[in-house]
Amino acid sequence: MIRTILDGLYLLAGYLAGLFLIVIFLLMMGLSIGRGIGVNIPAGDDLASWSMAAMAFLGLAHTFRSGEMIRVGLLTDRVKGRTRWLLEMFSLVIGLGFVGFFAWHAVQLTYDSWRFNDMAQGVLAIPLWIPQIGYASGLVILFIAFVDEFLHVLRGGDPRYEKPPATTAEEVVERAIQSGV
Repeated sequence: MIRTILDGLYLLAGYLAGLFLIVIFLLMMGLSIGRGIGVNIPAGDDLASWSMAAMAFLGLAHTFRSGEMIRVGLLTDRVKGRTRWLLEMFSLVIGLGFVGFFAWHAVQLTYDSWRFNDMAQGVLAIPLWIPQIGYASGLVILFIAFVDEFLHVLRGGDPRYEKPPATTAEEVVERAIQSGV
């Protein structure tokens, strides 16, 4: 049951990131077309930048679990057995430390913005904690994904964020194209 909930959380965060991508597209198109016809979207730039931050951070956990995040594969793919497991564990511990640090401080910043009633300085004066929720929750969900993966690998499971090796030349080329190499 917990596995279903966690996978659903990662997928929901990915969908929310996609939704914010659509919001960015609509805002940018509205701003571009509006400029030509003399219509202004008040605080459009602010809304687009807040949406971009939410999109980027909410998409992290889904990206991590899909095996699309940059990792130390060049090193880990060269070793096998216990050495590989130790290297994976070391990498996950380092990742847990960094992500935990950033998630903690992002939540603290969002809480402080709420506590002190910080307001945005742009055209649209809204409480800053509202747009900060996107990046803070994205980092918390990524931290949960790291803890989830750490416990899975610690119990002896293969990392779920790892894609299986390519079996055909076409698959190697397709992965290289997708990664931008």
